[in-house]
Amino acid sequence: MGHELVLLPAVAAFPWDQHGRLLLVREAHSGLWQTIGGAVEPDESPADAVVREAHEEAGVMLGLDRIRGVAGGPGFRLAYPNGDLVSYVSIMFDARVLSGTPRADGEETTEVAWCTAAQLAELPLTPFTVELFAAAGPPLGPPLGTAGATHAAAASQRPS
Repeated sequence: MGHELVLLPAVAAFPWDQHGRLLLVREAHSGLWQTIGGAVEPDESPADAVVREAHEEAGVMLGLDRIRGVAGGPGFRLAYPNGDLVSYVSIMFDARVLSGTPRADGEETTEVAWCTAAQLAELPLTPFTVELFAAAGPPLGPPLGTAGATHAAAASQRPS
């Protein structure tokens, strides 16, 4: 990538359970909590990317309900330890777990948790996740009519 600023597409999953709790993961390097997500790979659709990331980071298969929003700007710029500069444009998806029991992968993530709105306010979050929550707009919660939804869903999946 080099050290020039690069614009990259990214995805973030907002998996909600039937109790209106959001599934988050603890990031291995910082120890902070974050949404499931990451960069979209070449020739990968955003829907496939968010499903892949959920499988990799939390061991679950997601059904996607809707695009919650798209966010970018100065708050989504990251400088990596190697000097790479990235400005992400992140597509946020509301989702639900179709299969799998949430678990950390032990590499990128060290813990998973279903969090209520009150718990989210108390957790130490990555700055990127704070920006995502702000962009997602208040109130942060599952889309109306989807908490506990069981309809079959969404993107074609090929976990890697």
